[in-house]
Amino acid sequence: MAEQQFNAPARARYGVHRSPAGVRKVTEHQDPGYTIVGNHLTQHRSLSGLAIGLAAYIQSLPEGAPVDIRTLAKRFPEGRGRIAAALRELEAYGYLERVRQRTDDGRMVTVTISYNNPAATRARRVREDAEQTKRRTAVEPPPAAPAPAPASSPSPAPSPAPALEPPHGRTEPAPRPPQPSPVRQPPQPSRAPRLPQLPQPATRDHHTPAAALLASLRRDDPRLLLSVRDIHRLTPPVAAWLERGASPDAVRSALTTGLPPTLRHPAALLAHRLAELLPPPLPAATPSTPTAAPPPLQTCDGCERAFRAPAPGRCRDCRQPGQRSREPLSMKLSGKLSRRQVGGSSVT
Repeated sequence: MAEQQFNAPARARYGVHRSPAGVRKVTEHQDPGYTIVGNHLTQHRSLSGLAIGLAAYIQSLPEGAPVDIRTLAKRFPEGRGRIAAALRELEAYGYLERVRQRTDDGRMVTVTISYNNPAATRARRVREDAEQTKRRTAVEPPPAAPAPAPASSPSPAPSPAPALEPPHGRTEPAPRPPQPSPVRQPPQPSRAPRLPQLPQPATRDHHTPAAALLASLRRDDPRLLLSVRDIHRLTPPVAAWLERGASPDAVRSALTTGLPPTLRHPAALLAHRLAELLPPPLPAATPSTPTAAPPPLQTCDGCERAFRAPAPGRCRDCRQPGQRSREPLSMKLSGKLSRRQVGGSSVT
């Protein structure tokens, strides 16, 4: 009894006071389907029992299983309010993290990340960040020391060395003049691709229908689901199209026709099309000269023929009897018939 038993658990472990009326555990061999849950979660002193149970249940689910509030409320008898409060507890202590992400087809979904040991995850990330910073500083060269400033007093010119006389009967070649060193041109900075300049309207009369048109593009293609910021940025270009006489159906067709099979940045594609396919403005309508209205019809006082004149009176034939023979035969017959009709009506 005097020897220390290393296999015996410490009595004060986990801070639990043992008593004869305490729990008795019966441990059996687990089947392949089981979950390892740490005591830091199951014996957490600040989490509620519902939060601990939900954390253990979420850790037992396979990857990709839905764990939203509606699904958990169908699984457990607690209501949505209590389940939402328990999930907020797990988020506060680092066991859960809910982030918003955009899928490949452009939809926004909530992704839930479950941590079985938040403290160990934080420590691992700190170590990885420290190692990455250490590698980055090891790769980068140290900053070059500044060159010392030259002295203000000029240094004396060195005395020329005495020229050696060549041996008898041998001539030395003349020294070559120094060649100028080639001038190095500074490297030209690489030009980044210039983004297309979006057209701007002259007035704000078409901003409301332009914003409605952009918001309804997802009905034509679910991938064209734009955020509020993208709609605010693309509303002036669409208003410029409408201001130039393009109909909403024409704008919709230009933006949704011929989309690529893989669309990762729908707002960038729409901005490119709005800038590159901008239609020209409509030509100014030429003012048409108003035509004078013809004078009203009048009845001749002499032959009772109808003629156009601004005021009642006689027709041209009655005013100029010498030109009556020049009128066509059809006009003479029509005049006789009209006189007979008038005379018959007067007799009756």
